[in-house]
Amino acid sequence: MATPPSDALAQGLAEVRALLLGPDLVRATAAGARRGQTPAVLRATLRPVTLKSGDRLQLVTEDGQRPTTVNLAPGAEAAARVDELLAEPFGGWVVETAHGSLRLQATKKGAVLHRGAAVAPPASTEHDRAKEHLLDPGDPLYDVIGGDAAKRRQVDAFLRALAATLPAPAQLPRPLRVVDLGCGNAYLTFAAYRYLSGQGVDVRLIGVDIRPDQRERNTALARRLGWEDHVTFVAGSIADAPVDAADVVLALHACDTATDDALARAISWDARWILAAPCCHKDISRQLRKRPPEGAYAMLTEHGILRERFADVLTDTVRAALLRRQGYAVEVVEFIDSAHTPRNAMIRAHRTNAAPTADPELDALLDQWHIHPHLATLLADPPR
Repeated sequence: MATPPSDALAQGLAEVRALLLGPDLVRATAAGARRGQTPAVLRATLRPVTLKSGDRLQLVTEDGQRPTTVNLAPGAEAAARVDELLAEPFGGWVVETAHGSLRLQATKKGAVLHRGAAVAPPASTEHDRAKEHLLDPGDPLYDVIGGDAAKRRQVDAFLRALAATLPAPAQLPRPLRVVDLGCGNAYLTFAAYRYLSGQGVDVRLIGVDIRPDQRERNTALARRLGWEDHVTFVAGSIADAPVDAADVVLALHACDTATDDALARAISWDARWILAAPCCHKDISRQLRKRPPEGAYAMLTEHGILRERFADVLTDTVRAALLRRQGYAVEVVEFIDSAHTPRNAMIRAHRTNAAPTADPELDALLDQWHIHPHLATLLADPPR
């Protein structure tokens, strides 16, 4: 049963309610949890939209699997749903309006309110139209950096996942340090900077790639775009590139154990948020081929194509478990439809305050399948 809010928290929530149901709302986000309590969802986001049927209050909730979207009619329906959300024990609310922003943070003794500058409303709240893009495939940026249609779709889908992962701009570190590991031609690097800076985020972005010629190419493009003070590139391996720290780590289709290198590097930086879309999973597949499982489970790896697909699942299962062992909350989600790329899984993690812990179930899984994950080696996982 939820603990009744203190007087200060109740007053703050009443002010939040008025803004949520008022005419000047731009966006609002609820996230986190009060001490000893757990909300029904991880995050809730509200914003006004305009549909063919009229104005609506759009609510997106995230439960750790897939986001759920509902469009609430103004009046009783919207008010009732807002009241349900305000009754949830969220740790904080950030409400942005055309006249100012408000951050409500629940504390042990009650609540703290912070007020900020106004947020410009979007140019349009129309929602029933051609599919919205966080970075349109026709954006002039692509005239400079290139990228075919498939790559542009992947980048836009990755940005959507990034937007769903990060809190509201007012809650982000300043500057926000983002590192794109294995950036290649840096389509994602440049697109992430374009999106984040467009949201008013003070961001510094570094792209890492093993090839010096890629660093030179991408640096020249950053200079051409006038972004060289905020977007820089270094040449080096994911494990050893000269980068000191990161708040956000991105990795799009780093091949095989390069994804493990990216995850390990992110953990070494104590990164707050990690988004990695793996590519091939050859390492565990090779181990299963060399030492097949015993008994009935041998059927899972008897045929090459089935072994490869099972290795995909097993590899990312282990990666997620190892991240949790290091104190991260982890989701493995589909970030783009498989029609666009078969490599459409994403490991999405955010750092919690939990201390690293043992995981006997993970140890049992590794023993049962006789596998030695590269990420466990990188993390100097103690022998079992």
